[in-house]
Amino acid sequence: MDSCLRRNDKIMSTKLTDLLNIKYPIIQAPMFLVSNVEMVKEAMKCGIAGCIPALNYRTLEELKAALKELKAAKVEGGSFGFNLIVNKSNIKYKSQLEIICEEGCDFIITSLGNPKETIEEAHKRGIKVFCDVVDYTYAQKVESLGADAIIAVNNEAGGHRGALSPKDLITELVSKCNIPIISAGGVGTKADVDKMLSYGAAGVSVGSPFIASVEANVTDEYKQACVDYGANDIVMTERISGTPCAVINTPYVQKVGTKATWLESILNKHKKLKKWVKMVRFGIGMRATEKAAKEVTYKTVWVAGPSIEHTRAILPVKAIVEKLI
Repeated sequence: MDSCLRRNDKIMSTKLTDLLNIKYPIIQAPMFLVSNVEMVKEAMKCGIAGCIPALNYRTLEELKAALKELKAAKVEGGSFGFNLIVNKSNIKYKSQLEIICEEGCDFIITSLGNPKETIEEAHKRGIKVFCDVVDYTYAQKVESLGADAIIAVNNEAGGHRGALSPKDLITELVSKCNIPIISAGGVGTKADVDKMLSYGAAGVSVGSPFIASVEANVTDEYKQACVDYGANDIVMTERISGTPCAVINTPYVQKVGTKATWLESILNKHKKLKKWVKMVRFGIGMRATEKAAKEVTYKTVWVAGPSIEHTRAILPVKAIVEKLI
């Protein structure tokens, strides 16, 4: 029995644990630039699922190698998946989907677009598909397309998040949808996990607490920021992608402000140009975020959610999972 389970003999059974054949109803959330193979390996050893954004790999060969390594490392009671951006901002989408389906994994999480093609292709290979949503309108659409579960992104998530509180979003979706609801946002302790399950969620997707993990592939400064800052230090900025994004309120963020420029605001109102402006803004913002995550710079934009409130030290993934179970 692995060390994550020695103090927690009771296995928590939910629709999510049944779907993914995992011991605990927790997904280590896919985080741009943060998630990696080592983090997911450790997550699987602890009986939860782990997920990596396909965009964390610059080349398709690197993505394929990660899939092969995770398949070889998979253990009973653990599960792994990949996150796909399925709109036009991701020019690699179709080739990423092809490789993931060819190599195989347990699940795919879709974000920012129509998941129809992903659901159809993944289901041919027996891969489950969970879809990010922020409200019932989109939840209804993805359920009708055949999604296996819904990732309900609430207003306590890091990065791009929804407008509804965890309770309001979960209870609405549980009452109106017929597939499992997985809550994303606002979880940093076991009490938080229990709270989301009490609202009717089948499980939780947890990201920010894992930024300050030993295995995370970001700078020690980024990890330490998650220790030093708390929930009150999280602000929403439009300067990364044009869409409000939760980040740590560092001195640099305070200096440049959190609102879009006047030119971006005007262009965002133009029906024909809005889509292209967002794509350009997204590309610029992602490059800035990557620079901050991978090297020490005064231009620091660190993405995180308010659940870093419970981060007290940089710990191994195993120790973070133990806090959650």
